[in-house]
Formats: sequence, C-alpha cells, structure tokens
Amino acid sequence: MEFAQEQDIKKALDTLHSGGVILYPTDTIWGIGCDATNPEAVEKVYEIKKRSLEKSLIILLHTDYQLQSYLKEVPEIAYELIEYSEKPLTIVYSEAKNLAENLIAPDGSIGIRVVDHPFCTPLLQRFRKPIVSTSANFSGQPSPKNFQDISDDILGLVDYVAEYGQHQIKDASPSTIMRLHNNGEFKFLRK
Repeated sequence: MEFAQEQDIKKALDTLHSGGVILYPTDTIWGIGCDATNPEAVEKVYEIKKRSLEKSLIILLHTDYQLQSYLKEVPEIAYELIEYSEKPLTIVYSEAKNLAENLIAPDGSIGIRVVDHPFCTPLLQRFRKPIVSTSANFSGQPSPKNFQDISDDILGLVDYVAEYGQHQIKDASPSTIMRLHNNGEFKFLRK
C-alpha cells in the first residue's frame, strides 16, 4: 500500500476511533460512515443526513465470517448469495446484535454489505468493527455518483474526508438490496 493511502486510512481510523464521522469511497458510491457500535456517532450521521430515525442505515463488513458477530442467526444461503452476486449486494437480515441500538431498524433488522474495495477493505480490516455506510447526500436528494457530485454542505459536516478516489470518475450506482429471512426466503427490494 502506498504511503499516501496508508496515511489516508490512518486518518480515517483515528476519526472512527474518536467517534467521528468520515466521508469515504465504497464499492458502490461515496458514503458517510462511522463506528456502527457507537450510538453517539450513529446519531451524528442521522443529523448530517437529516434522515428519519425510522429509516435504518446499513453497515459494511470486510468478510462474511463477521456476520455471526452481528446477527443472532445467519441463514446458510447468505454465504452463497454474497459469493455469487455479480454486483455489490446489501442483504437485510433479521435479528441484529452487538450494534448501536439506534442503527437497528424497529423490526430488529439490519442491512449488511460485505465489500471488496481498495480503500474500504483495509479500513474495515484494521478497524475490526463494522462501519456505517449511507449515501453522501441529504435525505431525499439524489445519491452522488462521484466525489465531485457531493455538496459542499455535506463536506463541511463530516470530520474527515478520505483522499482516496476523489479524482476517479465512474458510473457508480447503489447496491442491490435484498431482504433475507432466517428460513432462507428472500425478496429483492432494489435491483
């Protein structure tokens, strides 16, 4: 890993460890994130987004082995869905655990995506906890496809803005979202 990226990840880690909010590139679009186990940090993300507490946020993990740490039960099919999905896949699972209470949906569910990304993956590996990820926009506004599309207002509200990927132009789009029940039944919420 080159020095600049190493320093970038270190600054993001320091911000996460201190309960701050970061703006960072993901395997889909740029995200606003924080420590998913810190309720005060999660509250800051809701405030930045101007998002209703009824609309839960998703979390990112770097490996599917971590699922069992944050779910009471992991449906066996989840591992195959993650492995064979051709594009980034967020799965909404039942019965979340070990996360900030204000992050979990009123029905006890949580959306989780396992990422494979040159910045996100090492960040998650070194943080050793899940990170919240929600699009870098105010609630109800279009999701930014690239860093250049993120409003200055959002940039001014976070504690650290990652340098990695700011100059990349890609046709980014949000992940596929699927609801997966403990009995293995699933339904696509967004393709």
